[in-house]
Amino acid sequence: MLDISSMNLREMRKALDERSVSSQELTKEYLDNIKKYDDKLECYITVTEDIAMAQAEKAQAVIDKGEAKALTGIPMAIKDNICTEGVRTTCSSKILENFIPPYNATAMEKLDSQNIVMLGKTSLDEFAMGGSTQTSAFKKTKNPYNTNCVPGGSSGGSAAAVAAGLAPAALGTDTGGSIRQPSAFCGVTGIKPTYSRVSRYGLVAFASSLDQIGPIAKNSADCAVILNQICGFDPHDGTSSKNAVPDFSAKIGQSLKGMKIALPKEFYADGIEDEVRNAVLKAADEYKAMGTELVECSMPSLKYAVPCYYLLACAEAASNLSRYDGIKYGHRTAKADSYEELIIKSRSEGFGEEVKRRILLGNYCLSSGYYDAYYRKALGLRQLIRKEYDDIFDKCDVILTPTTPAVAYSPEKTADPVQMYQADICTVTVNIAGLPAVSTPCGYNAEGMPIGLSIIGKKFDEQTVLQVSDAYEQGFIPVAPKL
Repeated sequence: MLDISSMNLREMRKALDERSVSSQELTKEYLDNIKKYDDKLECYITVTEDIAMAQAEKAQAVIDKGEAKALTGIPMAIKDNICTEGVRTTCSSKILENFIPPYNATAMEKLDSQNIVMLGKTSLDEFAMGGSTQTSAFKKTKNPYNTNCVPGGSSGGSAAAVAAGLAPAALGTDTGGSIRQPSAFCGVTGIKPTYSRVSRYGLVAFASSLDQIGPIAKNSADCAVILNQICGFDPHDGTSSKNAVPDFSAKIGQSLKGMKIALPKEFYADGIEDEVRNAVLKAADEYKAMGTELVECSMPSLKYAVPCYYLLACAEAASNLSRYDGIKYGHRTAKADSYEELIIKSRSEGFGEEVKRRILLGNYCLSSGYYDAYYRKALGLRQLIRKEYDDIFDKCDVILTPTTPAVAYSPEKTADPVQMYQADICTVTVNIAGLPAVSTPCGYNAEGMPIGLSIIGKKFDEQTVLQVSDAYEQGFIPVAPKL
């Protein structure tokens, strides 16, 4: 009897193609897991059971004809800020509670062309603003390793679903760490591709110069399989790259001998929990044993990274969210006596506290008298951060850092927004600079909570990033959560 929930994507592909399991059986197994565990974990906002079974039947017909592609018949979960035609897309916000998109996001369209099976839409921090999935208006996802802890965010529903066996893989989005941080907290692997690698068309915008769609899966090889399908130029997205899309699996398994791995000292300084630092440095020693050279270096601008990121992200969020006015679409207040009151009441009722906070911060830093003092300085810092990364990559192939300063924590910590923002220190510079980065598990703390390491690469060099993270995974035995 096949243990379906423990299979990775390559094993699923083989089992489907050899007819040892059907797409319907695979899909039913995951839907049964969702029914059994999701009340406890709250990963999904919408479970698309009928759609999933119909898609599985269609996919199986394609498999039976011998025409299967890489992901044909494989179930996946989709983060609920990625538009899915005819299926509710809420962004975990009351303002979009009943929004049903009339079209698919490009990434979703590409997956549909592969005949994947969509299990449902996963919870997130409202409009992807947060690192805990506790700002969701609907489902405050729990960590499968300890339900008294958060799963991270904003892609917490996606990461927790993969960790708990409620999906073999999922799409997430990453604006300041929202794929990598929950992947670290939930003991799975997630990659944020180079900015512009994956089309943002149909991704509900948070911060347009930072947002990027990417996969969350059991390991780097699975992430590569999904990334192969969702990347590529899209005329619907003006920022989409025309760079050729290589096979992201091509370098997986190749030797790392002679490769140079940078360790910027600021990522290992005070503020990083000892258990996290020690686990990542132990991983660095293992890379050294593989024949790589560890290069100590410095990234002085890291101390400015969090304020730089929040100025840029909040300014863009304030601009993007101004479209929610209670008129064109989204929540509309029941009673208003004027146009101004309609907008104020619709937004006040529809947006949660964290979203309102970021809109206020964004409008403040863009306002007359503060634009030069704050926003323009943040743009200057962005160039400095990019230059520091370029200088490191002149000497090294990849950079190794902790994904997060600490392991998953209790929801009470989310009450302090400043503390929450500071916790993004290890992830935000990657988005500011538009680089690719992967998080994969490298250990567990004394309480059994996962610890993640990050591999950061040069622009458009996801191949090397995945090669390096996969090489570590080959010697690491992950521990599954006990549900």
